[in-house]
Amino acid sequence: MTDMSPAHLAVELSDLDALRELLDAGADIHEEHHGLTLLHHAIDVEIDGHNQSGDPLHVDTTAYLLARGADPRRRSEGGRGVTAEHMAFVRRHWLATSLIEQWLRSHPEGPIGA
Repeated sequence: MTDMSPAHLAVELSDLDALRELLDAGADIHEEHHGLTLLHHAIDVEIDGHNQSGDPLHVDTTAYLLARGADPRRRSEGGRGVTAEHMAFVRRHWLATSLIEQWLRSHPEGPIGA
C-alpha cells in the first residue's frame, strides 16, 4: 500500500480523470509528498516514464496542473527546495521546460487568483 495522497497517486498513475475530480473536490494544487508538489511529481513521473519505457516524452499532467493553477516558481517546502521550473530544466524535460517558459511569459505576476 502507498502512503501517497489520492492526488499524488493520481499523478503517479498519470490518471488525469481522477486528478481532475480530486482538484474539483478541493485537493490542494500545491500539496506536497516527500518534498515534491504535484507539479514536481508530474515532471518526475513524465521523465521516469520516458526513461523506463523509451516511449516519447509527454507533458500532459504538467500542462494540466499548470492550467489548474500550479506555480512552477514555487519551491517545495519539504526537502528539495527547488522549483518545478528548475527541476524540469536540470532533468532535461524539454517539453515541460518549454511549457513552463511560456507559462511564465503569460503569468509575470504568478498564477491567477494567487
